[in-house]
Amino acid sequence: MTCAELLIRLLRDAYNVDTVFGIPGVHTIELYRGLEGGGEHEHQGSGIRHVTPRHEQGAGFMADGYARATGKPGVCFIITGPGMTNIATAMGQALADSIPMLVISSVNRRDTLGRGQGRLHELPGQRELMAGVSRFSHTLLDPEGLGEALARAFAVFDGARPGPVHIEIPIDLFDAPVSAPRHLRRSVLSKSAPDPHALEQARSWLSEAERPLVLLGGGCVGAPQAARRLVELLDAPTVTTINAKGLLGRDHPLDLGANASLPAVRQLAREADVVLAIGTEIGETDYDVVFDDGFELGGRLIRIDLDPEQLARNQHADLALVADAASSIEALATSCEQALAGRPLARDGRNRTRAALESLALAEDPAFRAYVPLFDTLRECLPEAILVGDSCATTYAANHLVSQDAPRRFFNASTGYGTLGYGLPAAMGASLGQPELPVVALVGDGGVMFTLTELACAVEEGLPIIVLLWHNQGYEEIRRFMDNAGVTRLGVDIQAPDFQTLAAGFGCAASRVGNPAGLARALAHRPEDGPMLIEIDAAAWSEAVA
Repeated sequence: MTCAELLIRLLRDAYNVDTVFGIPGVHTIELYRGLEGGGEHEHQGSGIRHVTPRHEQGAGFMADGYARATGKPGVCFIITGPGMTNIATAMGQALADSIPMLVISSVNRRDTLGRGQGRLHELPGQRELMAGVSRFSHTLLDPEGLGEALARAFAVFDGARPGPVHIEIPIDLFDAPVSAPRHLRRSVLSKSAPDPHALEQARSWLSEAERPLVLLGGGCVGAPQAARRLVELLDAPTVTTINAKGLLGRDHPLDLGANASLPAVRQLAREADVVLAIGTEIGETDYDVVFDDGFELGGRLIRIDLDPEQLARNQHADLALVADAASSIEALATSCEQALAGRPLARDGRNRTRAALESLALAEDPAFRAYVPLFDTLRECLPEAILVGDSCATTYAANHLVSQDAPRRFFNASTGYGTLGYGLPAAMGASLGQPELPVVALVGDGGVMFTLTELACAVEEGLPIIVLLWHNQGYEEIRRFMDNAGVTRLGVDIQAPDFQTLAAGFGCAASRVGNPAGLARALAHRPEDGPMLIEIDAAAWSEAVA
């Protein structure tokens, strides 16, 4: 078989890949010889569904959303040169949030690499460029090494801190003959378990604490039941970051949500005598979105993370465990359960959590008041929905206001890298990965223009996503920052298109609403076989709910 055919076979049979995102190009057509018959409506041939976005950045965001919703790596086939620079932004977002993504690209012929001959799509140092937005970037120089390169990629996904991996294949290798592998199976990797002595020390500190606080990050999403057991045994108020939202279940009495930047939660952090942080960077986009370096931990800090380097960043740990978050939560919960004979500690954790949330009064806060009825309506009409956010006003509000009943049902681009244009394509990826659940993309009139062309792909694939577009006539957050800094507004009051006409041009259902009742009616009439754009007039909405 050829190298390209082996690639498809390995992805399908060894790694159970069922979906690939990519735009065919003259350098990658041999990959599509192996993919034929794997489309939406017929699954002969490879059996892998190929989704064609309208821009490689969209491919990367779709793969990201697919991975977050399913826990499986998103896979992309990308053309040399401009395809790679286009997807680099999406890879940067995935790297920042530790999202598994496999990017297979072409590169120019082996005998031309590094020679600067002006070849089609030639990019000097393509591998070096992509290494900056990936866990590793590898150039395949021998077709017999393909299996090993893929095994390395999935070893990162399965056993280390995940993120994008880039493998580039010279175009003269796609049709090169390669030996058939003796076996097609994925290695079973066992992630690092916590050191028993360190785990016992952590349990001892937590059991003796009077005012413990728990910080759970996106690395914990694989252990929701154990996470609930642990925090309930400890009776500890718990911050669940944006990427961990839903981990404890909807409206759990110990869940402070992603509100670590707000005064009452900061006070709990300062007063805590022991803090347990698992699978979290303790970075500013989760704990300091007001950007004043005001999140301070007063007591001893226990950190657990799969990445040893991460344990040395942002906050000094008094006890640091290099271990997988999910297995550590399970082990720590079991240890506490045995030591306490199944009887939870009583340290007023629920009352402390409730008091903190009541003092925040999020529903009455002028910054959030207009959005409360929006999310109430969504919850009432689509209680099981996955919410996928762009960097926009509704997403920033949702970070504080929304509670989900399970993990992997809320994620957005406001963490880490903070790109614009993420919401729509990432929601499409989530819908492809979890077709039984409704998916809502939270977007703004500014950011959605980065990737609005992906509506064509959503229509083509028949994805029943809701694109909830908050229209506030420009870049509202940047306007606010300019005003606060005393800088004259420039470049932020941009002209928006007629979104209703644009949606119709794509063949997408659309409506415009200005109040919660109108939103509920629009949601009740959403199509089942394609996307719907619901445009919310922000000014009319704010006046209606005032």
